[in-house]
Amino acid sequence: MLLLLRYYLVATLLLFGVTLCAKSVDLPTHIIAFHGQQAFDESQLQEAMGVDTKQFFEFWKEDTPRIKDKLLPTLEESLGSFYDSEGFYDASFHIEESNTTVAVTIDEKLPVLVGDINITTDFNLSGLVTFKRGEIFQARRFIAIKNQIISALLKRGYCSYELDTKAFVDLVKHRVDLRYTLRKDGICTFGKLTLSGLTSIDRAVIRSRVRALEGEPFSQERVQETSNSLYQLKAFDSVIINVDRKFYNVIPVDITFRERAKPYHFEIGVGYDTYVGKRIHAKLTKYNFWGDARRLGVEGGWSQKEQHFMLSYYQPTFFTLRGYYLDLGAKVGYSNLEFEGFREEKSFSRLYGAYTDGKLRVEGGVALEHIVINGVDNIEEGVILKQAVSEGIFSLFYPYLTLTYDARDSKLNPKKGYYLSLYHEMGLSHDEESSLYTKSILEGRVIYTLADLTFAVVGKMGSIANESAMGLPESKYFFGGGSYSNRAYGYNELGVLRSSTDDSNYGASSMLNLSVEADYPIVGELYGAVFMDKTLLNEASADFSGEMITSAGVGVRYMTPIGPFKLDVGFNVDDTSHYGIQFQIGQSF
Repeated sequence: MLLLLRYYLVATLLLFGVTLCAKSVDLPTHIIAFHGQQAFDESQLQEAMGVDTKQFFEFWKEDTPRIKDKLLPTLEESLGSFYDSEGFYDASFHIEESNTTVAVTIDEKLPVLVGDINITTDFNLSGLVTFKRGEIFQARRFIAIKNQIISALLKRGYCSYELDTKAFVDLVKHRVDLRYTLRKDGICTFGKLTLSGLTSIDRAVIRSRVRALEGEPFSQERVQETSNSLYQLKAFDSVIINVDRKFYNVIPVDITFRERAKPYHFEIGVGYDTYVGKRIHAKLTKYNFWGDARRLGVEGGWSQKEQHFMLSYYQPTFFTLRGYYLDLGAKVGYSNLEFEGFREEKSFSRLYGAYTDGKLRVEGGVALEHIVINGVDNIEEGVILKQAVSEGIFSLFYPYLTLTYDARDSKLNPKKGYYLSLYHEMGLSHDEESSLYTKSILEGRVIYTLADLTFAVVGKMGSIANESAMGLPESKYFFGGGSYSNRAYGYNELGVLRSSTDDSNYGASSMLNLSVEADYPIVGELYGAVFMDKTLLNEASADFSGEMITSAGVGVRYMTPIGPFKLDVGFNVDDTSHYGIQFQIGQSF
């Protein structure tokens, strides 16, 4: 069993306390200075040689570059390797060392420049061979270009190419002539699928996750998608995909499995949340339940404002139709959650089918909810109350559909890509207490990284149309605030907006939310962030005009194997006395 402690606020304080206050082991060092270089900044040389320098946030340290004594014996060799890789093959170095200092004098001499570039190819290399005549030749860049050409060939399905790259260096003339010769041959295709190591899982389940299908063009991306899909079954300790064999442009796919040795997984978390207060959460999952990668899970949690319990079941490849494999899932549970001004007590059941193919996921099903709304006296002074908040019992029965296209490069901590999602549910009449309504949510995310700076934009739009005299339970409407909404406010703290600084306690029929964020590494796995959130919550359905609340703030992220640990502090830009503190494990874009 795996014990997973969700640290939240306590972990944040410990993390940064240890980072800033822990006593490091001081190794013997020398002060170092570089002189005479023309092509490189001193900071570039310091980084390449492993010199310790002051970080911008380390205000308590002296700004003195130091090199560890253990690096001194190989300093000249390291400088030579660096300059060779940058095209300065004749560079020389004079190193003077005292008891406390090292002075490095550099004579870069002339670099080797690119001369002729000869390309013979039947494959489009524009944008791949980026060298230009007259610029400095870099060996590492020459190797990187070759690897990029190979990747481009494999991405297009050409696995039987003939590629010859040469760099003819003349050290006397300080010139290098480049030659690229490429013949792509025919497009390769995937061959027969061979599976081994399966003991309790049907081969049909595996085939439903294989994206490298026989007869389709070979693609490394399809191989990676196959690996990801198989691991998402959570039924294996290892999945090894071999595509090294080749027969006349046909590549067989050989997959070797090792099924989970420990099918039970238990996790428990304790901590503190800015909205629900002190909390404890536990979950037990039985993987490969009755074989064929089925899963059975039970989870529950308690906090000062929320209690919940849920039993879930998942069966992959429950139904097959014309080559499409549909998974089956079911959930039954109970929750008791306190909002501002009312409490929602809910029992629910859900049955759904899902189809996944690479980046696309389609899920549709039916849900039944029995909701009891009771008023509570927990409104802060000054918040506008809605007298029409209905206390009572509500019965909801609705089919729903979710379409998701996830083209991000990572789900845990994406650096580039985009994400699109559409959710729609429609309440139907099945007894005299049923609510008739429609609810739709559209979401889009775009992530782009330039050098080390990651930009992310997340937009959400939602609308509810209520057609029932019975009305809807207040909890079914839109609220704002929290890590995935407006970070100057706690989770679900924002109701219908009255102004850019004032809201109510009741939910909205129309919602817009835009979040913009930039993350940048500070040191090691620690990142800094700045962000802005804009939120609109309107009482009228499909009305996206009116007041918006805008927040801005800063945050820190610490990267862990299960995603970033995030701490954000956001302020209402029109009323900076109102602020919120958000923390979570996992990325919000």
